[in-house]
Amino acid sequence: MADIVDIAVGSNDFSTLVAAVQAADLVDTLKSPGPFTVFAPVNDAFAQLPDGTIHTLLQNIPQLSRILTFHVVPGKLTQADLQALESVVSVEGSPIPIRASEKFEVKNATVIAADIEADNGIIHVLDRVLLMG
Repeated sequence: MADIVDIAVGSNDFSTLVAAVQAADLVDTLKSPGPFTVFAPVNDAFAQLPDGTIHTLLQNIPQLSRILTFHVVPGKLTQADLQALESVVSVEGSPIPIRASEKFEVKNATVIAADIEADNGIIHVLDRVLLMG
């Protein structure tokens, strides 16, 4: 089985996320044993951000790193695990609300694919980038 980074690199849906993770120098972290739960926004999620946002973040690596680590939770939490919780705390340190009534939602995003297994954790695919605050 592949690790979280290899799965992301192997999918055309995550090229923006992969570029951001590389720019923020988080590849080695996400290749470590973990385990991690990663909320991975697809390219279309990044495209929904206001014009210039990605360019600005690539110029501000500490902020980019904060946003990316806000999408990562320590431990391996499946959809069933998450649906039993009201929130989880990100690696960045902020809480992420979980809603599982009609749809499986993480903060401001809907999970469009859940429980993608990796050697060092699990990936849940999001339709939006998680916004902090």
